[in-house]
This record gives sequence, C-alpha cells and structure tokens, in this order.
Amino acid sequence: MMPKSIQLTKAEEKLAALIWEHAPLSSPELVALAEREMDWKKSTTYTILKKLFGKGICKNENALVSVLLTRDEHLARHCRHYVEDRFGGSLPKFITSFFSGKKLTAEQSQSLKRLIEAHEEDSTDG
Repeated sequence: MMPKSIQLTKAEEKLAALIWEHAPLSSPELVALAEREMDWKKSTTYTILKKLFGKGICKNENALVSVLLTRDEHLARHCRHYVEDRFGGSLPKFITSFFSGKKLTAEQSQSLKRLIEAHEEDSTDG
C-alpha cells in the first residue's frame, strides 16, 4: 500500500520549508525565524506548528523541533499519489502527458535513461 499523501496548506508549506532548512532548532528559534522571514506572530507559528505535528511532518521534544518526514520524502509521496490518482499509477501515461509537445535535450534524455536503468527490476531468475 502506498503511503498516504499529506496535503499541506500554503502556510504549513512555508513553515515546513523553514523547519526542513534549519532543523533541528528550538521552538523559540523557530518563532524568531518565522517572525523574521514571514512576519508571523508567535501564536501563528505555534498554531501552524501544531498542525505540522499532527500531519507527521515534524515533532517537538523538550522544545526542540526536528524532522520526521523529509522534504524529499514528502514530495515523493505527493508525486506517487498524484500519478496513482490522475494516471491510474501509469508512469508512462504521466510522462507522455508531461512531455506533450516538448523535446528533451540529449543530456536530459541520457539522464532519464540512467535513472530508469538504476530503478529497473532485476528480471533474471536468481
């Protein structure tokens, strides 16, 4: 079963981005950072932070905020969920739709070929 995609609001995405970039950090450091970067009040930061805890993005232990789900893990879940929902799980259908009318450079093509080869299942009976 595919892990559930976690939907984040714009505000949650902004705070998660700060946490992913700076964690681990203390709750007061995060409040100061959110105030400096986004002009948020302490109450706003703690309200959004509580929502991120509930969604399993991060945790707060002894006033230290740390990451539970990395940005890459979050994006991977979101992408897999999107392909599953919109294209019946068919990566070729997704790629066809994504490229419609676009051409790849030789470098992009080679990069994708290497990526595909690295993720191919081993077809030998061993």
